[in-house]
Amino acid sequence: MKRDIVAHMKPFAIAGIALIVLGLAALVYGSITYTSRETVIDIGPFRRRPIERKTLPLPPVAGAVAVIGGIALLGRG
Repeated sequence: MKRDIVAHMKPFAIAGIALIVLGLAALVYGSITYTSRETVIDIGPFRRRPIERKTLPLPPVAGAVAVIGGIALLGRG
């Protein structure tokens, strides 16, 4: 009978892998871009809601700390 690998992994190992993946993504992409809609004018049936693109920068130090923390958790778990 095959065992499900994820079901038998230790919580520290799962958290470590997640931190490594997120840290590498932060290092590769460097920022997260998203769109926002804000109501500027709302008069009766007339509504003005422009779409605005916003960028949230991710510092490389945060990505590196996440990767190092993930490696530490993998070593522990």
